Amino acid sequence: MNNERIETTILSNLFYNEGFTRKTLPFLKPLYFNKRDERLLFEEIEKFVLQYKNVPTKESITIEINNRKDINEEEYQGVKTLINSLAHEDTDLQWLLDTTEKFCKDRAVHNAVLDGIKILDGKDKERQSEAIPSILADALAVSFDNHIGHDYIADAQSRFDWYHTKEKKYPFDLSYFNRITKGGIPSKTLNIALAGTGVGKSLFMCHCASSFLTQGLNVLYITLEMAEERIAERIDANLLDVSMDDLHDMPKDLYDSKLNKIEGKTKGKLIIKEYPTASAHSGHFRALLNELSLKKSFKPQVIFIDYLNICGSSRFKGGNISSYFYIKAIAEELRGLAVEFDVPIFSATQTTRTGFVSTDIGLEDTSESFGLPATADFMFALMSNEELEQLGQMKVKQLKNRYNDPGINRSFIIGVDKAKMRLYDTENSAQNIVGSNQTKEKENYPSPEESYDKFSDFKL
Repeated sequence: MNNERIETTILSNLFYNEGFTRKTLPFLKPLYFNKRDERLLFEEIEKFVLQYKNVPTKESITIEINNRKDINEEEYQGVKTLINSLAHEDTDLQWLLDTTEKFCKDRAVHNAVLDGIKILDGKDKERQSEAIPSILADALAVSFDNHIGHDYIADAQSRFDWYHTKEKKYPFDLSYFNRITKGGIPSKTLNIALAGTGVGKSLFMCHCASSFLTQGLNVLYITLEMAEERIAERIDANLLDVSMDDLHDMPKDLYDSKLNKIEGKTKGKLIIKEYPTASAHSGHFRALLNELSLKKSFKPQVIFIDYLNICGSSRFKGGNISSYFYIKAIAEELRGLAVEFDVPIFSATQTTRTGFVSTDIGLEDTSESFGLPATADFMFALMSNEELEQLGQMKVKQLKNRYNDPGINRSFIIGVDKAKMRLYDTENSAQNIVGSNQTKEKENYPSPEESYDKFSDFKL
């Protein structure tokens, strides 16, 4: 079957096969049809379906074509002849969908290559060469989504199987965080640390990024606050087990030796990308992920964005929009990104002025928008005071937790080594600072390569 025949078959079924039309129309584009008469016909079919929510008849489309002012008599007769040539054929729907999907993919890639050449030749006045990877990635990603929803009765067995599957999670190297998340963070989630300025938002994320890297995971750290080198410095201090001050005095051979040991112990990679404050949004992050995949074959398993409040929104440009809707939009876009790329995303947000001086932060202390905790899957506060700082400790309080009951281990203490940018588990006696709400649970949580059984705590 040649392309012309494929195009004719597609156009014919857009008239006669409602199921096919509703399934494929969102993915078909006029530019996929090389011949002008076929393109004109598709444009009218698409317009008709979108307006009237039904498949057209040959007669209705012929009338619509005749009413167009941008075609001449010869073009009209060509489209009319094409319409008359189309006939109903009984064709296997799945074969038809598969064939049309391949057609769309082939045409999308073909057009993307032509667009790339046009850009390189300087004939595209709106796009630069930096846009080519994204254009190609979008073309390669063309795909029909065959899932049309969960049938409660018919899909009962698959649902039961899902209940007993083991969910892949990425564990922390901090025992209390593993307890409250039941073994770590799953993919497709947004996880937020709430803290005042200088309390430890970036420290927490740098520590976790270091921990996930040593577990063999690919980590992407996006910074909008500090330079790439400053983030790398903090991660160096954590992984090399030296203070940031000592880093600058370390001999080159010792530095290389320590770094080689880390490289030999992990299969993961860590990429740090800097954006100017408030200049980047989820669209930029998506383009970065696609570019890293194409250029470096790098696909992160965990993403850190430092931090949410100084991101932009792809939907809103700020201005007159309230902070509630603006920050909520950013959170929704980041969570959408987590779902799209099947990764957990960690970020952070500021407390209000009241929350900054408080040692008992609540959701109401979230700066700018209460819409943020409404969107997050897991949200916790990082708190400190003079007493805790002297002890080298930090208080953590659960604010929202979709992974476990947030009332269990609501607050707890972790150790802090700011010089080495490290967090660590404290002695049990340290938990007396936050009261007697600690619940001892088993700590044999899975490694990143293993899975966590949702029903492991249930006994018959």
